[in-house]
Amino acid sequence: MPSKVAPSKYKPGTRSYTMSRIRGKETSIERLVRSYLFARGLRFRKNDKRYPGHPDVVLPKWRAMVFVNGCFWHMHEGCAKFSIPKSNVEFWTTKLTRNRQRDQEQGSKLRAMGWRVFTVWECQLDATHRDKTLDELYQAIIDPDCQDESIKAPIQTKE
Repeated sequence: MPSKVAPSKYKPGTRSYTMSRIRGKETSIERLVRSYLFARGLRFRKNDKRYPGHPDVVLPKWRAMVFVNGCFWHMHEGCAKFSIPKSNVEFWTTKLTRNRQRDQEQGSKLRAMGWRVFTVWECQLDATHRDKTLDELYQAIIDPDCQDESIKAPIQTKE
């Protein structure tokens, strides 16, 4: 009986190399958010190492920080772009769970320091949701009374 294992899209030995090339800053979604905020007149620092988690965008005038998270690397629950890889499950579960815990710890530290922390997810920046997400982010940043730090634009859900 033939095996039902799906063929890998990588040749043996290349998956590790490919994964190692994925960078943690200057991603396309980060550049998209930054260029939008800059075009709307907001000035910021990027990837500031003085703060826990090295936020992607730091807006000192507004006491706000923005993290632009990839759905896979930060375990975006309920998102179609996130799933635990089928091979080496224990490794990936541990690694991605730790990423999520670290995000929560860093967010708590930043809030304790008096910052408002906003998170924008990769799936909220797809072509159909991008404008709504970026506008909501901008409005939340410039409203100093806004303490609800989640951007409510829809996510791509698993169906």
